Amino acid sequence: MLKAFALCALLPALAIAGGSNYTVAPGVSRPAGKISEWNVPTPKFARDPAPAPDGRIYIAVMAGNRLARFDPATERFEEWELPAGTRPHGLVVDERGTVWMTGNGNGTLLEIPFSNGQPQAMKPHPTPSGGTPHTIVFDGRDTLWFTNQSANKVTRYQRGSGKMEEFSTRDGPYGLAIDRDGNVWFCQASGQRVGRIDARSGKITEIDLGAGSLPRRIAAAPDNTLWVVRYGDGKLTHIDAGRQSVLKTYDMPAGPRGNPYAVTVDGAGKVWANEISVDTVSLLDPVTGKFQVFSLPTSNEGIRKMIVDAEGRLWYMGSHSGKLGVVR
Repeated sequence: MLKAFALCALLPALAIAGGSNYTVAPGVSRPAGKISEWNVPTPKFARDPAPAPDGRIYIAVMAGNRLARFDPATERFEEWELPAGTRPHGLVVDERGTVWMTGNGNGTLLEIPFSNGQPQAMKPHPTPSGGTPHTIVFDGRDTLWFTNQSANKVTRYQRGSGKMEEFSTRDGPYGLAIDRDGNVWFCQASGQRVGRIDARSGKITEIDLGAGSLPRRIAAAPDNTLWVVRYGDGKLTHIDAGRQSVLKTYDMPAGPRGNPYAVTVDGAGKVWANEISVDTVSLLDPVTGKFQVFSLPTSNEGIRKMIVDAEGRLWYMGSHSGKLGVVR
């Protein structure tokens, strides 16, 4: 059974950046439809791009066991080898420029401090249950949260103390997000529910989205609502975080065949979601309820994560195509 614990340090988080809860607050997206792509140096299932405070984009190269970095100003990549067996999945860059990566292959949280633009000694932090650490988010102050899919855990790590705690759940926890009050929400990807860890008590509750929904990822919006992509039935669900209830569910443009996978929210509350089976990304304006659809230039992109940077640009990583892309 879960233990109640003091999460007061999370209330309120000082820099909940929205979108995917990274350190960089997302800007407002005003896409003209220009899409650019670059080949990553090691196209071995690169995934999960993350923005850094300096504007550069970091990427987990899962099968290549590397960390990659792209500089939009120079359009150049750099790469670094990771400890053997890390097989990185997700990553986030904190306000200090430190990169935190989930070691999907060795059950660790990998800490990579940077100095003068280069990585210093890398420190793996083993998770109590081992397993396959997955998606990671940052509360903007001291706490990192990540899902551990095979272990059915959601894990909290405090930078200051180095303390790591796990919370038991079910159905393969996958994407996660932090609401305005510091509560942690996560998708149960092989099931039909979204879970919530209460920031004060540690209690887990769930919202049932229905059989076959297969919720994949979730993103926090500025108005303290959440958006969930449903891989199984091609829908996008809007949740009121405060009331813990579904506000509305939208049919994605391609319907059930589109398999929505990634979602993020810009600084104005507009919602980006992709449909992995038809190689599109769409921008929903909740005010009008209308989607703006962008067809991607490469077939079989395989986007599993997207983010909005400080300028409102949408960045995605094609895990199948080996291409980093931006929509502006």
